[in-house]
Amino acid sequence: MNKFNLFFALLISVLFTSCIPTKDLIYLQDKSNGETANQSVEAINQKPYRLQISDVLDVSIKSKNPELTEMFNASNRVSGAVSEQAVYMSGYHVDDHGNIRLPILDEVNVLGRTVEEVRKLIEERLLRDHFTTEAGIFVTVKLAGFRFVTNGELGTTGTKILFQEKVNILEAVANSGDINLTGDRKDVIVMRKFPHGTETFHIDLTDVNAMKSPVYNLQPNDYIYVKPLKQKTWGTGKTGLESLSTFITLLSLTTTVFLLLRN
Repeated sequence: MNKFNLFFALLISVLFTSCIPTKDLIYLQDKSNGETANQSVEAINQKPYRLQISDVLDVSIKSKNPELTEMFNASNRVSGAVSEQAVYMSGYHVDDHGNIRLPILDEVNVLGRTVEEVRKLIEERLLRDHFTTEAGIFVTVKLAGFRFVTNGELGTTGTKILFQEKVNILEAVANSGDINLTGDRKDVIVMRKFPHGTETFHIDLTDVNAMKSPVYNLQPNDYIYVKPLKQKTWGTGKTGLESLSTFITLLSLTTTVFLLLRN
């Protein structure tokens, strides 16, 4: 009887320690009562993104006379869907000195500026040196896709490009095939580049207060890493059934080895 109780206690212990609780899989919970939050959470104000080396810009310059500005616009742009390769080839790259090269204007330093500041800078130089206000110059500057990198316990990993101006971390996770069952949603790591260097942030995606995190809204070139849970390291299974199967397999193996040695 004592052996049976010991076996039963060991079995229960394995099941409870190796299974992944449901609360560790649900995003944005209200941790004050353990349920999914219904109330609104005020997000922190995000500072505008400042351009870095290797960023790719899409610059469009228009006027009342299209022939005057045709040279500024990339010839291989196409309407509709745009591939990553087309964006890379047609965009203006920020070089190691923080400059982009535009027709006539030549080098324009954009490092550390926002896209709005770059737009105003280009517009001012065009009006000062090449056009009059009657030309109706209209300048648009955008990042050529929102680029970020995902790694770790996600459905798909690698460099992702979304053609939208803002991306939050849950959108990035969704576009990477979601976090695997064995991924740690409570401690997702985001590495972000700044002029002074790279900083590392931690965010708990199971907590509704994650929306107050400075990295909830991503910035271009962010690196997202999802660590594996200890259950993956142990290899005991993600669910109770998998854990039971693993335990029975180990028990069967142990029994077989014991019987062989005994004989």
